[in-house]
Amino acid sequence: MSAQPATLFRNRTLHLPQRPVRLMPAEEVIDSGALLKGQREIVIQHGDKFYRLRHTSNDKLILTK
Repeated sequence: MSAQPATLFRNRTLHLPQRPVRLMPAEEVIDSGALLKGQREIVIQHGDKFYRLRHTSNDKLILTK
């Protein structure tokens, strides 16, 4: 099953088989490439906690504490 790109509108909900997702304006969306900057893994600090964001070989993102 191929994913179709969605046009983003404020206060609209796209219902996917897994769960509903609130669509956001394009200017509020951050592309994963902008975060990863060509790397496969980065560390994100949120308050006093650190999280690891990995881009897998299966083209998935995994966020772990």
